Amino acid sequence: MISGDWCRVLRDETPPDLPPSRKRLGGILLLGIVTASSASLLIRSIFQATAGLGGDVSASGMSLLIAASRLTMASLLLLPQGRGIWNQGYSRRSIAYALAAGLCLALHFGAWITSLSYTSIAASTVLVTTNPLWVALLSWLWFGEKPAALGGAGIAIACLGGVLMIEPTAGGLTDGGAIAAVGSAPLLGNGLALLGAIGVSLYLLLGQAAQRQGLSTGHYVLIAYGSAALVLLPLPLFFGVSYLGHGPAVYGGLLALALGPQLIGHSSLNWAMRWVSPTVVSLVILAEPLLASVLGYWAFGERPGGRVALAAVVLLLGVVLVIVGQSRRR
Repeated sequence: MISGDWCRVLRDETPPDLPPSRKRLGGILLLGIVTASSASLLIRSIFQATAGLGGDVSASGMSLLIAASRLTMASLLLLPQGRGIWNQGYSRRSIAYALAAGLCLALHFGAWITSLSYTSIAASTVLVTTNPLWVALLSWLWFGEKPAALGGAGIAIACLGGVLMIEPTAGGLTDGGAIAAVGSAPLLGNGLALLGAIGVSLYLLLGQAAQRQGLSTGHYVLIAYGSAALVLLPLPLFFGVSYLGHGPAVYGGLLALALGPQLIGHSSLNWAMRWVSPTVVSLVILAEPLLASVLGYWAFGERPGGRVALAAVVLLLGVVLVIVGQSRRR
């Protein structure tokens, strides 16, 4: 059973020198991307539940509260997994990689969740899954690893898609009420989604490095989620948003975020990074915009405009070419 397999993911029952079966690997990846894709739906629902309570709530502050809460809840649920973590003989480098990954995860969630209060689910999820593009560009700038011809073409096509995605005026989506109107500032929302993509790119690379240094998946996610939560926890207060008084619907949504997209979704993808190439995981993650858009249409009637849909196809085509180009270089 897939559920039983996932329960063994955090316990790391597979010996380090014995890769999991293809069936188990495929099942965990499928479970991970399906649950991760529900995050935007849950976040939009939380925004609407908050709006229904009335009052003037900062969109940025509420976004940071959502990010901090999902990571804090997930970290607390993982605490039993941390027993004996300091007696495992992990290297300082592996711990440092995990802590740095946590900082990048905080950036990712802070930026991306905020983007969902300013732009559409479709645009936000497409842009935040462009991480292969940013990995290729960062490798070129930092390490001089010039992309292959196919990868270079992919970058150019993705940039064209990004230009098409620009919508400087409101997207015409439903007003969130107390929260800033959803779709009210698509240019800002799209920029935040791109910042979230850069953050998650660094997070995935650092996470892979930490696990290849010997850190188990369970201990890695505990350190990364916990450090990200500590960074984010005080930030909502600076925007005047309290952790109290938001109602059962908001807290239920936050718990669902922690259990589903965070613990099951992100942890499954992190585990897979230990056994398969980032290329494979990146291709799987590209299913998220499609699944999230379908859920957004089903739950909120959000139908992306023709320009956004065309931009999404062009941008994702560019990302696929970048991924294939990186794979051929290996």
